[in-house]
Amino acid sequence: MTSEITWTRNGDVLRGHVATPAGPGPHLGLVLIPDVRGVSAHFRDVAARFAAEGFFTLAIDLYSREGVPDLPDMAAVGRWLAALPDRRILDDLASAVAVVAARPEVSGRSVGITGFCMGGQYALMAACTAPGLSACVSWYGMLRYAETAPHRPVQPIDLASRLACPFLGFFGDQDGIIPTADVEALRAVVAGTGQVAEIVRYADAGHAFFNDARPETYRPAAAADAWPRAVGFLRHHLG
Repeated sequence: MTSEITWTRNGDVLRGHVATPAGPGPHLGLVLIPDVRGVSAHFRDVAARFAAEGFFTLAIDLYSREGVPDLPDMAAVGRWLAALPDRRILDDLASAVAVVAARPEVSGRSVGITGFCMGGQYALMAACTAPGLSACVSWYGMLRYAETAPHRPVQPIDLASRLACPFLGFFGDQDGIIPTADVEALRAVVAGTGQVAEIVRYADAGHAFFNDARPETYRPAAAADAWPRAVGFLRHHLG
């Protein structure tokens, strides 16, 4: 079952798409952060896949205030990403975690977070800042900004030293956005946090390898390996 929900934070109305598992529950809770293009049909489908695995899943619309951006090319994507305010997004994610935890379908059970591309970046950052999280799965989340700024003062990889819950990160060695050296640097950082942390690299995959709505990036073998790993990791640490 799917539905659209709203809630408020500091007077702003936030929106999300919810996919609910069959059966009475209570269910494990999950916040899903889409990529830069927002809550597309693909991410509604991904939310439904997680629900079929037993997770009450809220796909958050991080563009609830301004609407989905017009991103005709990668230059526009880069400009949009550079302008996003980290603090606002992380506060929105913390509120989404609280909303999921309070839902009767979850009834106080553990809540995890997962995200893809931009969403993978913010999933990692939320796992270091948001209270109430019990696990994080990040899919090819960016680890470094070209430069910091007042609205994004800390590099995601530097924030990773504050990891506060178990973490699983997926990356492709052919990713033109995330250098392998950064992935290995993240591995070293999270290994020092005392948290359960696993980094999985796929030699023949690049960015967005899980996105089966984009044939040019989709890598079926990597996606087929990563999905049960993600589900199993979340079940283990939320259950």
